[in-house]
Amino acid sequence: MIQKILANLKIEKLNEMQQAVLKTTESKNEIVLLSPTGSGKTLAFLLPVLASLKTEVVGVQTLILVPSRELAMQIENVFKSMGTGFKINCCYGGHDTKVERNNFLHPPAVLVGTPGRIMYHIERETFDTKVVHTLVLDEFDKSLEFGFQKEMEFIIQHLPNLYKRMLTSATKCAEIPAFAGLTKPEEINFLKEHVTPQLTLKTVRAEENDKLKSLMALLAKIGNETTLVFCNHRDAVDRISEILKKSGVIHDVYHGKLEQDERQLALVKFRNGSNQILITTDLASRGLDIPAIRHVIHYQLPNTLETYTHRNGRTARMHAEGTAYLILSAEEYIPPFIKDAAPEMDLPSKYKFPAPSEWATIYISAGKKDKVNKIDIVGFLIQKGGLLKEELGLIEVQDFIAYAAVKRNKVSAVLEKVKGQKLKNKSVKMVLQE
Repeated sequence: MIQKILANLKIEKLNEMQQAVLKTTESKNEIVLLSPTGSGKTLAFLLPVLASLKTEVVGVQTLILVPSRELAMQIENVFKSMGTGFKINCCYGGHDTKVERNNFLHPPAVLVGTPGRIMYHIERETFDTKVVHTLVLDEFDKSLEFGFQKEMEFIIQHLPNLYKRMLTSATKCAEIPAFAGLTKPEEINFLKEHVTPQLTLKTVRAEENDKLKSLMALLAKIGNETTLVFCNHRDAVDRISEILKKSGVIHDVYHGKLEQDERQLALVKFRNGSNQILITTDLASRGLDIPAIRHVIHYQLPNTLETYTHRNGRTARMHAEGTAYLILSAEEYIPPFIKDAAPEMDLPSKYKFPAPSEWATIYISAGKKDKVNKIDIVGFLIQKGGLLKEELGLIEVQDFIAYAAVKRNKVSAVLEKVKGQKLKNKSVKMVLQE
């Protein structure tokens, strides 16, 4: 069964941490997993979750609580990709509650969601909490940091038949809250063993105290490679974005003040290669499905070692290579908690931004609830849109909408050809997402 799952996920074998979790959960019912961002914690806890599910039981058997909607959706996608035959549903703020309630008419075996929204459903008794036997608190320290203690405590109090509990974190938590209900947990700690020799650190000293000018030169030097630019504040994110727009640089922004659909679209475009630059706050430092990032830029210095570590953890993941840059003004110095050597690099005074990515994103007004899947969209865009297979990139299908990456030089022709055409007997709207 595991080999089939790994094949579905296109993974050759489990890593050491995942093997340790799988073995430990065979004999222990209380697990605390400490492992770095990008090490594969999601699969590590989903495999024992799968082993505990029973086909003859109707109702939610496993509940997974997460601090963010993006992480909830990521876990849902991983579980679906595993091809288990069990149903999973996702609940989070900003998602249509009517859709979520309808999903419970045929309850999932696994439910993943944010504490506030899960509490909402428990209060309204939309699913039977007595069936739940396994609880996973993923990134539980982040949930506490976001102020979800009250909601998590309420939820756990309403799960009377729990016998398996798993807590995961990318950092060592000083104390596990009593409401988690752990008595003698088994700790699996892979934090110390994790090293990233593939991560290169560099420092950029801003000339004339102009960090923005240095950032622009650095982005031009990096070129068309995936880059995260971290700021401490939303205002800085928006200010950088305005300057990049004026320079014609394709990018997106990501922070908590954006609407959920704006945040989701930014991640879709970043994942599919339509956009190679994402300007963000520390909201993007953990729990997001944005793999293969080559560069992390600390435009504003992190305030703590933990923040610095999580930002850098977005690159050099799972044996890939990456580079992290610290941009310093004349008055700034490398914080004392950063022990690694970060040699200074020179940037050219004159630079030119690279051409836009070869990919662009098309919005499609149909999704899972319309019985539309990736295969349907591929067939439609090839047969009706006249695309070749290699001219079509990553496709992501959500409840009522979907996004497809298409070669930028083919977008206009594709949109013209599919105008008025029906996708699975449904009239759909298709629009380029700039």
